[in-house]
Amino acid sequence: MKNFGFYIQPDSQIDFDNNNRNLAALVSQREPSFDWCIGCGTCTATCTAGNFTGFNFRKVALLVHRGENEQALQEVEKCMLCGKCNLACPRGVNTRNVVASIQKIFSRYQNLVY
Repeated sequence: MKNFGFYIQPDSQIDFDNNNRNLAALVSQREPSFDWCIGCGTCTATCTAGNFTGFNFRKVALLVHRGENEQALQEVEKCMLCGKCNLACPRGVNTRNVVASIQKIFSRYQNLVY
């Protein structure tokens, strides 16, 4: 194929009809403050793991709400659970518990979230 200096990006549509959004409901049950997140990015700006691994809590929350659970699991595995994001959140979202809940849910209920 000839290189024209640009390429066609892969399809990035979100299939809300087929994505399983049970994970978002389960996380909200375990940690009700998960629904308070407005995606401001304060947690991401203070994240220690983000500097080394590219972890981004805002991205995790977005993926979970969209039902893109496999990508969310890959992101969550990068978290060091240090809790700095918890201290910085202006909405009081218990981000550390959200990440821990996602990890527990994946380990216990894999059949519900895939």
